[in-house]
Amino acid sequence: MKKTLAIILLSLCVVTLPAQHKKRPHFDPERFQADLEQFIVRQAALLPGEAEVFFPVFREMQKEQRIIFEQQRRHRHIKPANEAGCRNAIIENDEMDLRIKELQMKYHKKFLTILPATKVYDILKAEDRFHREAFRRAAENGPWQQGKRATDKKSRASQAKP
Repeated sequence: MKKTLAIILLSLCVVTLPAQHKKRPHFDPERFQADLEQFIVRQAALLPGEAEVFFPVFREMQKEQRIIFEQQRRHRHIKPANEAGCRNAIIENDEMDLRIKELQMKYHKKFLTILPATKVYDILKAEDRFHREAFRRAAENGPWQQGKRATDKKSRASQAKP
């Protein structure tokens, strides 16, 4: 009788164990973009007409940035075998970083022709804040955080101290 009861309890534990693990939600780029745009509209206090003119140009910039980011991502996974290859990889990565900055400057100038500088400034700050928050949320929900309370202020405070 005790063996049967133990087997039943053990099998119940095994059956319910997978249900306890939280599955990470699938990343939805359209949702991410919509959330980003809503955040920017709220933080920069964009009027509907301003948002209508601004966001097509903003999306155009993001599209061009993604091309460069994809090139950087491909380079990140390849380690050259010799000194010359490493030197070339470093130079190419630096050039891609410069292309991103030049692209940002180009579009920031376009933004300034569309909106007042104060709104453009608020937009840039809001975009940065949104991405930081998104990375923080992703880190807190990552598989490496299972069993930890990442939102615990004490644990975060102790991690921040040297």
